[in-house]
Amino acid sequence: MRARITGGAVVLGIVGRPVAHSLSPVIHNAWIEAAGLDAAYVPFSPMDEAGFQTLVAAGRAGMIRALNVTAPFKEQAFAHADEASEAARLTGSANILLFEDGRIRADSSDGLGLLTALKTQAPKLMLDGARVALLGAGGAARAGAGALVQAGAEVRIVNRTHERASALAADLGHGVEAAGDEALDDADLVINALSVQPEFDLARLRADAVVMDMTYRPVVTPFLQAARARGLVVVDGLAMLIGQAAPLFEGAFGQAPPPLDLRALLIRHLETAA
Repeated sequence: MRARITGGAVVLGIVGRPVAHSLSPVIHNAWIEAAGLDAAYVPFSPMDEAGFQTLVAAGRAGMIRALNVTAPFKEQAFAHADEASEAARLTGSANILLFEDGRIRADSSDGLGLLTALKTQAPKLMLDGARVALLGAGGAARAGAGALVQAGAEVRIVNRTHERASALAADLGHGVEAAGDEALDDADLVINALSVQPEFDLARLRADAVVMDMTYRPVVTPFLQAARARGLVVVDGLAMLIGQAAPLFEGAFGQAPPPLDLRALLIRHLETAA
């Protein structure tokens, strides 16, 4: 069944800067079409904070039903909310805004996406008590760290600027600490939450360590290629993206998304766009 667009169409979207690379419109419009919904999921790229505020005001006014939020607006999104989920409160950021009757509810599904990806691609990894080296201290690291702590892991933030790592650890509290490169040596799980590829010798990792990269362009990054070459279990950012997608659809439409092979769909899209 194909989606229909009428004057009463529901508008959803993703907001960020940049946002043209996002695969979220591919995911949600595929679900919308499969479910035959009168809706459209579109990208928004405000130039600045004021532009983001204008978009939020449109949501309050009933012109937009829901937004996914990506960098650099996640913390600002949380600040605009009238109510927030526990996951959003834990990290002080939101990647989902739901609008209803002039009110805004914030949620964060980034952590869910991370945990789903690990469960899917590294099913033998037990997070309860696991030592995690999280590379980076930005928004992606913030969302990931909160979910890992809730799962029982010990999270060590490794960042080029130690002060930023310490500030993030202080914000998140118990279970998170700033650390140096030595955190890699005994880590059960190493996660790259940087926008660039990390540079260190993977030979220092344990033979049973799991390596994850939050980036999904390309799906198998040089970091993951090097980990595979060493025989390590790897988890890619595409699995995380897929894992975090459903809550916005469910919140906007009050139903689960239709069953689709999203991974195959997205890989075809990436190959076509290359």
